[in-house]
Amino acid sequence: MECYGRDLYEHIQAVALTMTDKIRILQVNKFYHPVTGGVERVVQQIAEGLNDDLDMTVLACQKKGPGKNEKINNVRVIKSGSFGTYFSMPVSFSFLRDFSRLSRNVDIVHIHMPFPLADVAIFLSGYKGKVVLWWHSDIVKQKKLLLFYLPFLKWLLKRADLIVAATEGHIDDSAFICNRKDKCVVIPYGVDKQIMELSDQSRPARPKDNADTFSVLYIGRLVYYKGCDVLLEAFSKVRNAQLTIVGEGPLRSSLEKQADVLGISKKVDFISFLDYRGLAEKLAECDFLVLPSVERSEAFGLVQIEAMAFGKPVINTDLPGGAPMVSLDGITGFTVPPNDAEALATAIQRIIDEPELRERFGKAAYKRAREEFSMDKMLSSLLTEYKKLIPLPSFPHDFERETSGLKS
Repeated sequence: MECYGRDLYEHIQAVALTMTDKIRILQVNKFYHPVTGGVERVVQQIAEGLNDDLDMTVLACQKKGPGKNEKINNVRVIKSGSFGTYFSMPVSFSFLRDFSRLSRNVDIVHIHMPFPLADVAIFLSGYKGKVVLWWHSDIVKQKKLLLFYLPFLKWLLKRADLIVAATEGHIDDSAFICNRKDKCVVIPYGVDKQIMELSDQSRPARPKDNADTFSVLYIGRLVYYKGCDVLLEAFSKVRNAQLTIVGEGPLRSSLEKQADVLGISKKVDFISFLDYRGLAEKLAECDFLVLPSVERSEAFGLVQIEAMAFGKPVINTDLPGGAPMVSLDGITGFTVPPNDAEALATAIQRIIDEPELRERFGKAAYKRAREEFSMDKMLSSLLTEYKKLIPLPSFPHDFERETSGLKS
């Protein structure tokens, strides 16, 4: 007669691991690829980067039109139908139904904030599992919406098990999560691996002297908070430089007219958004990047870490939140006051005129991008936090003793 307590233990453990070896995640955001934007890129990076480690589903909305179920780069993506987008928010009743259905069988719902429709959905669904919020920014512009939304937001912040932010500035400067630091963890965004690989392949630019024309780059949407009008005003005061503005948005026509009025049309090139290779080419060609944002809606600026990965200095603005904590003033570039064209022009001209400064900033930017903003680091840190919330099943140490009485 042989005791099989250990065999039984190992069999049960194997079955349990087979059933629960992957944590089930429902990642929720307003939109998903091919919609472009900083948050959408982070959602896609998490979904694709952790898809092998987790049972991952993404729930988002169509900008307008009927719903879709898709596989995008092997990630299951459900896009709820939408009547359109108003005040930066999709109007979707089917999203509420889809959220209720999909959340029944997941371990963690991970919502990218702010997304008021998701707050309402989780409240109405009665979901009982773990909740992770990635706090990308406060609501800044839609103050009337905030009045209606605030009760749901307060409830969700109390309900959340974990709040993730990309920098300490996101937490300290937020009107909503600064008093919930016990739930917060900082996980910096990572440079997309394709961008990092392309930056490693690029050749160092030929050193320039002051007689050369310098290439200044802006990448981003052409919207009110990005401060491109301030950039154009500043650029009208700069010597020996050509500005490339990469992006689309409702302000493109007015910005082109502004460049014409300022007499700098020949010094400014407007081009549409680019794919990764085109973006990498522009980052490799430029001498430095400018992020001239003027409102706290700019909470980080992913393009900063992409430019830094190519060893390019960055000029950003001293806004509340995370943007000035990415590229550091006097270390990897300059930080200037928002809405200050004179200060911005001075910073641009200094980087153009001082080759030693330009080289020092570039080397520090290259080093910081790899040490602080690694994609592997972002993904592994998030996976660790998921596992803390949903540990694998454990068995009592005395299991063998308790089953030793079972005989064949």
